[in-house]
Amino acid sequence: MSVDRLDPAARREAPPVAVVDASPPGQRNRAFHVLPARHSPWVLTTLSVVAGVVVWAIASRTLDSPLFPSPLRIAQALAESIGNGTLLADIAISVRRIAIGFVLGCVVGVPLGLAMGLFPLVRAFCDPVVQFLRFVPPIAWLIPAIMWFGIGETSKIAIIFYMTVFLVLLNTMSGVAAIPRNQLRSAENYGVSGWQLFAWVVFPATLSYSVAGARIAMGNSFAAVVGAELIAANAGLGYRIVDSGQWMAMDQMFGAMLVLGLLGIAADRLARMLAARFLRHYVHAADHGD
Repeated sequence: MSVDRLDPAARREAPPVAVVDASPPGQRNRAFHVLPARHSPWVLTTLSVVAGVVVWAIASRTLDSPLFPSPLRIAQALAESIGNGTLLADIAISVRRIAIGFVLGCVVGVPLGLAMGLFPLVRAFCDPVVQFLRFVPPIAWLIPAIMWFGIGETSKIAIIFYMTVFLVLLNTMSGVAAIPRNQLRSAENYGVSGWQLFAWVVFPATLSYSVAGARIAMGNSFAAVVGAELIAANAGLGYRIVDSGQWMAMDQMFGAMLVLGLLGIAADRLARMLAARFLRHYVHAADHGD
């Protein structure tokens, strides 16, 4: 694999931008020292959550409508769902579907993104299909998914896979395009070529982009599960959201939405921790929150 084989169409690098703080030295970054650096993120996060709950409670009390349940009523609905076991069952089913669809999307997206970034012929062949499909929303594939894969798990996982694969693919391809040409030529000058060049230079350099794309795709997977569970489902958080809305059980609906969002945050935190633990030599600190 030679440097000249890389696709030149996506190798334009943006010029560096310098950010200069023009404020007087005595006032510079003063706002960031109001709270101790170690505690300020947690304090601000707590304040943000409390403020959101308070605003919701005030709005619920002001509107006084069953369509806008109070935080207390939502908490009671969640407690009831935990007590009868439906919430834990919904969580297990939805997380399983999300995990399978997300992993399959990454397994397909990363190699295909590498191939499209490294080989212009592969990119020319695949790019029209990829560019077309990524603009067709997953909800449009609900009926074809039922027709092709039935009403079982395969159709639901296929929708989540579809939502994942293109983000991972495009980010990985961008990572290949962002590798400095001089870095590749330097490696080739030391006799590194072929699979060695790929394993020692190209793949490690693209990991940061692949991980970033996977994290974005993970958020989309959690969003896609609601649409995926519209397909003849009888359990799952997405099903619970839709079913509760149809029966005007707004407290249960908002409770399921809350749990889905919290699971997404937990999954993203887990991904950042794993990247920091196992990929810290390849993934930039900004990508895993260090």
